[in-house]
This record gives sequence, C-alpha cells and structure tokens, in this order.
Amino acid sequence: MSNPNLDQDLDEELFEHFRFIAAKGQSILRVDKFLMQLVENATRNKIQQAAERGNIFANGVPVKSNYKVKPFDEIKVMLSHPPFENRVDPENIPLDIVYEDDSLLLINKPAGLVVHPGHGNYTGTLVNALAYHFENLPMNSSERPGLVHRIDKDTTGLLVIAKTEQAMTHLAKQFEEKTSEREYVAIVWGNIQNDEGTIEGNLARHLKDRMQMAVFADPEIGKPAVTHYKVLERFGYITVVSCILETGRTHQIRAHMKHIGHPLFNDERYGGHLILKGTTFTKYKQFIENCFKILPRQALHAKTLGFEHPVTKEFMRFDTELPQDIKECIEKWRSYSKSNSLEEEED
Repeated sequence: MSNPNLDQDLDEELFEHFRFIAAKGQSILRVDKFLMQLVENATRNKIQQAAERGNIFANGVPVKSNYKVKPFDEIKVMLSHPPFENRVDPENIPLDIVYEDDSLLLINKPAGLVVHPGHGNYTGTLVNALAYHFENLPMNSSERPGLVHRIDKDTTGLLVIAKTEQAMTHLAKQFEEKTSEREYVAIVWGNIQNDEGTIEGNLARHLKDRMQMAVFADPEIGKPAVTHYKVLERFGYITVVSCILETGRTHQIRAHMKHIGHPLFNDERYGGHLILKGTTFTKYKQFIENCFKILPRQALHAKTLGFEHPVTKEFMRFDTELPQDIKECIEKWRSYSKSNSLEEEED
C-alpha cells in the first residue's frame, strides 16, 4: 500500500537546499551523521525527519537516514520551499565604500559581517546591505547580486562589487584566470623558519571536521591552491606575514597555514584560539588572553586588491590600513617582545 503523505510530497515541486559530493577518502557513514557534519545548526532529529519525508537523496534516489554514504556519493537535501538564501531583503546596513564608479565599487568589510545569506544567516549580510543601497546589481553564477568574490565572516578587508553585467563578467574572469592581485596580512602562531615561501596542496573538506578545509596530497581530491607568504615581523612565539593568493579557495590561508604548522592567531575553527607557543608562566597566559580580548577573531585582513578596470582597462590597485584590533594586537606583541629581550639581557 502506498503512503499518501509520501505520494503528496512527491507531487510537490522540490527545491535543492544542499548538495555535497562525498570525498574519495570518505569512510562509510550514515547519511544523517554525514549531513550533521556539513550543515551548520542542523540536528540529527531534523535530518531524520527530512529523510522520512523523502527529502534526502543519494545519487538522485530518496534514502532513509540509515543510508550508508560512500566515496563520490552525491547527497542532496530537497525541500518543498525555495532556500531562504535566494531571497534577499534589503537592509539599511552602512557600508565603508573605498571607491565607486558606474561599473564597480570597493568596500572595506568589517569583522562579523557575513558576505551572503546562508544556512543560519538569512539576514544582516553584505548582500542585504547591497540590495538596500543599490538597484539592479548583476547576479553571479550562484545568483548572488554583485558578488565577484568573498571573504570569511570574521576576516576584514577589501571586496570588489560589480554594478553591471559587463563588470561582473570581466572581473570574474580575472579572478578565475588569476590575473587579479590579492594580498592578506595575518598573524600566525610560531616562528616561521623561512623569510618567504610557497604553500601548495589541494584543498577539500576535512574528512573528520567538515567545517574545516584540509590539504590533500591526492590530486584527485579537492581543488589546487597556492599561497605565497613573506615574513613581515617576528615576535618569537608569533609571526606577522603577508600572504599573496594565487588561487582563492575557501579558507585557503587558514588551512594552508595550519598545514605548515602555523595556524592563524585566535582562529577558533583551526585551533589557533589555544596557546600553541610560548611559556607556561601565568603572566604569559594572561598576556595571551588579553591579546585574544583585543582581537576576538582570526587575525586575517584582506589588505590589497588589484585588478584591471572592466571599462577603462586601467590596472587599479587599492590598499587599506590594518584594522584597529590587528594593529593593537601587533603593538602589544611588539612591546612584549622588547621587554622580554631586555629581561634576557639583564639576566
């Protein structure tokens, strides 16, 4: 006998909310546990209810919550309503506009501002602000108005926004072909051995912690990523570095720096919120805690952005000052480093 509720659900139009491809190295795992690792704020109970309603698909076929996910499986969550992230409500959120003309604008994004709506963040994003301040922005390939690229919620710095279809196409091509310039400044744990270097390695979702990206040696896993770094200042237990992106992958600098043993300072997702280098003295622990209070986020700032203007073809380069929290943290380390050196000399 057929289930009338299931038959009714099958007659409804379903909208894709999430799609994941299981990695080559994916261990056999129940689909409810698999999705719990990937979808923020999702509970196992809600996922199981979605499976009972026939809303979870594996390779195009509805599956129950005990379905075992295998490498390369395509897992989708399909619901009867469009995803909220495709609906953008204009919100009067102030923007720090660095430059603007008829084709594009550059903004200096503050910490804490999510770039676009997504699961758990449907309002209060940069895209909501753009919808309020500008009309008829062109859509990118993900149907998000104006966005050419993005940076993480707690990363500060420069973003270019396209105001016309021509600008969107031209700028997106530059990012794809790696002809744009992007420099970040980061504070990382530890004393980096070389004054400069290059980190290479494919990035994909971490096999155990799906909220992290990780480096894989297997060329068939993930996407190629290249980060060039240069030491700007050393303070013994931490290092201030400049990072030039050759590619622009999710969490690229954060994952690459952790991969070489130097997680970003106070980067909770990648373990940088722990005291990874230094002494065991209470005084030092208090110093670090004070630094974390000054800089309550990962120490990463998108400092410089360069690209060819889509209309004039002039190469434009923009630079921003470090935000106050990073400047104060560096100054605190500078003072600590000097006072420690003096104490060592006196000893």
